[in-house]
Amino acid sequence: MQVRTFLKATASAAALVALGLPAAHAQVPAGYKNEYRLSVVLGTAFPWGQGAEIWANKVRERTNGRINIKLYPGTSLVQGDQTREFSAIRQGVIDMAVGSTINWSPQVKALNLFSLPFLFPDYAAVDAVVQGQVGEEIFKTIDKAGVLPLAWGENGYREISNSKRPITKPEDLKGMKIRVVGSPLFLDTFTALGANPTQMSWADAQPAMASGAVDGQENPVSVYMAAKLNTVGQKYMTLWGYMNDPLIYVVNKDVWKSWSAEDQAIVKQAALDAAKEQIVISRKGTIEADKPLIKELGTLGVEVVDLSAEQRKVFADATQSVYAKWKPQIGTDLVDMAEKAIAERKK
Repeated sequence: MQVRTFLKATASAAALVALGLPAAHAQVPAGYKNEYRLSVVLGTAFPWGQGAEIWANKVRERTNGRINIKLYPGTSLVQGDQTREFSAIRQGVIDMAVGSTINWSPQVKALNLFSLPFLFPDYAAVDAVVQGQVGEEIFKTIDKAGVLPLAWGENGYREISNSKRPITKPEDLKGMKIRVVGSPLFLDTFTALGANPTQMSWADAQPAMASGAVDGQENPVSVYMAAKLNTVGQKYMTLWGYMNDPLIYVVNKDVWKSWSAEDQAIVKQAALDAAKEQIVISRKGTIEADKPLIKELGTLGVEVVDLSAEQRKVFADATQSVYAKWKPQIGTDLVDMAEKAIAERKK
């Protein structure tokens, strides 16, 4: 009976491998979990979620099923509270994540760098900062805060949409209720522009737009499109590129230590590869010469305003006090380093 049971188990494991599925009891080494929980705000309909899925798939394939990752979109492991995600990773409630610099900025002040209004004029500026010395310094800070960072991804430039009118100057925002994430810097920025910023989770934002409880929101065009925000009254879009939202691929430190050196190297390289692919997906449709994603907005009946450099400067000037207030909180030296990297970037 024992021989028959063993042969049956071996055959079952082989069948799972043949199907490309993990044979949990046969393949997972001692000290490894059968499943690792990966937190992400947006699901696989969005570039953000796609980047997380690519990472999970690469890890599973490259470890031959030793490390199996399940996505938990909607930050469901922290009941949708995006600002609690970083603490939950540090505490081990979450094993891995692809998270936003915005959502983690309450715990890691340096991450507010990316929310400084109008700091990043183009994608070359973003790349110069995250892929250079500034990115390395921020990773050291995240490491010291108790979470292991592996790679930089990107959610994209955040543009503004609303249900009321085209936005071409700060006065157009006066009194407008704009949904923002839970970051004090965002509240300061939109208050400085005369708007009425309203903090809420993404899960609550769409119903609020549909009901008219809020007038507008700010997010990358790819998020607007995937969420079909034109169906909840968001008829006007202004391309102002006021900030870029990098993503960070991270692992809980205890989870990391539980893996072999070989698997650690695989997970890190998979994160780097997935992040590279995810950035391409995130920028697709908005960076090409004919900007197909932005053109598509027009076919949906959305009125798109693409601000000129002069119009953008008016908004930047209107938020200069916010920039000045937050620069020392983020770290004057770090912001200076970022400004220098941007000034010297290759266009």
